[in-house]
Amino acid sequence: MTLLSPTPRGLLTGDRYRAELDDGRELYLDGQRIADPASHPAFRPAADELARLLDLQHEPEHRELLTWKDPESGLRLARAYQPPTTLEELRVQRRSAEFWHAQALGQQGRSPAFMASIAVGVYDFRHRLATADPRFGANAEAWYRYCAQNDLVLSHALGDPQIDRSASPLDDPDLALRVLEENERGIVVRGAKQLTTLAPLAHEVLVYLSASFTDNRAEKFVVWFALPLNAPGLITLAREPLGTAPWGHGHPIGARYDEQDAMLFFDDVLVPWERVFLLRDAALAREGLGRINAWSAYVGHVRYRERLRTLLATATLLAESIGVDSFRNIQEDLGRLAGYAELTGYFLDAAENRGAPTDAGLFAPGDTFASRVWSAEVAGEAVDIVRRIGASGLLMQPSPGDLAHPRLRPHLERYMRGRGTDVERKSRLFRLAWELTGDGFGQRQDLYEYVHRGDLARNRITVYHRHDQSEARARLLALLDAEPAAEPRTDDQEAPA
Repeated sequence: MTLLSPTPRGLLTGDRYRAELDDGRELYLDGQRIADPASHPAFRPAADELARLLDLQHEPEHRELLTWKDPESGLRLARAYQPPTTLEELRVQRRSAEFWHAQALGQQGRSPAFMASIAVGVYDFRHRLATADPRFGANAEAWYRYCAQNDLVLSHALGDPQIDRSASPLDDPDLALRVLEENERGIVVRGAKQLTTLAPLAHEVLVYLSASFTDNRAEKFVVWFALPLNAPGLITLAREPLGTAPWGHGHPIGARYDEQDAMLFFDDVLVPWERVFLLRDAALAREGLGRINAWSAYVGHVRYRERLRTLLATATLLAESIGVDSFRNIQEDLGRLAGYAELTGYFLDAAENRGAPTDAGLFAPGDTFASRVWSAEVAGEAVDIVRRIGASGLLMQPSPGDLAHPRLRPHLERYMRGRGTDVERKSRLFRLAWELTGDGFGQRQDLYEYVHRGDLARNRITVYHRHDQSEARARLLALLDAEPAAEPRTDDQEAPA
């Protein structure tokens, strides 16, 4: 197991990233242990795409946008790891994230740009963690610097297993990750976490409270820590890959951007004290959840805006390819999708304008909780617009083998072409749209948008409780309490009997 290294290595290259994934981790796919995910067919396309993006940091034309000079180490580090102290630094971080997510078409929910911002949040919260135990604040700062100065690709684990959500872990401890014991070396944890996106392709996982445990008796379930994914006793179980198919259809989106989701099993795993950030303090954990995610919520909106722009461009190309782009109902749908993309930009602007310094001296974006609820609410409609425009054409497109067949090709050119486009280009466009909205990868992305921001009903209730109604209520109550004005009588009005 790799512990915190005193020798920073600086920015990742693609080659170094791939090599570092071959670290002896216990990773399983379809009942088989995978020794090196970067070279396995199920993981290699996504690993190669991440490697390509990491290499962009080293290109001179992107250097100032994607990297910054760390005054402590003297190294250039990934921009996403820079703790912003001013509004301008926050905006530079946004522009860097916009570049990254545009390269990935908004498909990488757990991109390094996203997860690095959570490490920044842990760093920002270090002083509050130190109030529980001075070691925890120091650990949080050391871990942040280790991740930043080595440009680590991170994952995080929040959710508990779906065994019996009607029961309490106080009755069945397997329902949640728990601390078994403390000793001179650290804590020993047992349990599982789902759904840990990007775990098969990450260096480290950050584990923290899922906001479920407020009962004083449940303190053994309250724990924050980080571990390398090759820690002894840590088992990673990957789900079935979504970016491949047996019939030769092109899957350019799914193959590159299937981030992989995983279950993590903690088989009595020792977490060294230097990697523990919080223990048995539910109140501090609840406070910290909002604090450490301030920057990741902001970067998440950057990613979501790019996804909406990708869906809009896809829908527009579909409409143009079959000659429906001038239809009033189609333009209305495209306008709705364009509006979603515009509004997401407004939310980012609002987060910046509401930003403020934290007690640790960083500059944090303002609260955008309501916009996260909105994003989950419109995510399905955004996908449905693409489906409505593509309609049955999303289902029936020729494969590369069909296009190459001399008996089929004349019929395909005659009956499956588009307006001003040949059958081959049209089929590639429609298959790409199917990937984004309909096949296993598309359905996973759609579900991700709905669930990754948390329970929608609970979040709506939170928005209700957070919203300040005091002024509007006061005006209405004053109106209700006012003495009704007497209506003037005219001479021809009769007095009531």
